[in-house]
Amino acid sequence: MMTSQLIEEDLDRIERTFNLDLGRIRKDSAGEAASYYPQIEQAFRAEAREMAPHYEVFYSLERTIRTLVADSLVAADGPSWWSSSSRVPQRIKDDCENRLKREGDAGVTLRSEDPLDFSTFGELGQIITSNWDVFGALFKSEKAVARIMANLNTLRGPIAHCTLLAEDEVVRLHLSVRDWFRQME
Repeated sequence: MMTSQLIEEDLDRIERTFNLDLGRIRKDSAGEAASYYPQIEQAFRAEAREMAPHYEVFYSLERTIRTLVADSLVAADGPSWWSSSSRVPQRIKDDCENRLKREGDAGVTLRSEDPLDFSTFGELGQIITSNWDVFGALFKSEKAVARIMANLNTLRGPIAHCTLLAEDEVVRLHLSVRDWFRQME
């Protein structure tokens, strides 16, 4: 059994190194996905594997920023900060609530009932900079935060819309994430 596991690990490494699909059945391709995933071009599957770590970084960062925004504004104005304060520009409120309604009208499971979860990355940046009285204590520079958020918003495009992130942009993503956290030191 141990020998089989070691062989499987070696085959996994060979597939990654040489960008191959040896057609082995893996846990992640079992079940329902196994019926359609093999029909997708190998090149697209390889690109997906290459992009997965960047998606994970961006997903985690965006969720972290949403939580930071919500927690900070709850601390400033209480749990009804979204509806009872002027912390969120009305246009952003309207757009988020319209997206929430549109998703509900589509008959799919709502991703969330929190309108903040329907804000775009750019809107999150606007909420932070328009509430600098709250966020200024967390960050070193409003201009730097605005620039970093703009960079991240630009980088979000290829990640969210399933195109490859150029090598330079991978570096830019990592630097932007470092810049974000450096602003909070």
